[in-house]
Amino acid sequence: MSYFIFIKNLDNIEGSLYKISENQSDLNNLNINQSDYKIIEESIINFNDVKFSNKYPIYNNNSITFFDQSPIYKNKEGLQFYLDNFKNQIKKFTDNNPNHPLLSRWDNYYNQLNSLNLDNITYPLNKSLEKYFNDLGQPSLSPLQLP
Repeated sequence: MSYFIFIKNLDNIEGSLYKISENQSDLNNLNINQSDYKIIEESIINFNDVKFSNKYPIYNNNSITFFDQSPIYKNKEGLQFYLDNFKNQIKKFTDNNPNHPLLSRWDNYYNQLNSLNLDNITYPLNKSLEKYFNDLGQPSLSPLQLP
């Protein structure tokens, strides 16, 4: 089972999603105080839909409603902006957490992002970067999974 971590007391509010965890181990390794958040267990199918930006979740009590969305990068510049922001988040995490159990996963992913040649991608890219990597059989992580 996967987990969706929402900001507490923001039922029915778009944008209340804080993090996602693919499994219990990833949840346990988030740098959060779990009692400060609303954590809801969900299927891996819904997890992947959110990870790949095909859906976004809104919670109410202990249930989640998923809404469709269509990720698109119209041009290289849009994808570059996303990529730079994501790499900055990873770098901040790895610099500040040198002993974290998931450090090597995120170091490796940073290197994967760093080596991506945006000129080899056809635009518009009608999928998320995470789905793009997944379709190529490469590791795929979402910023929402960053501890």
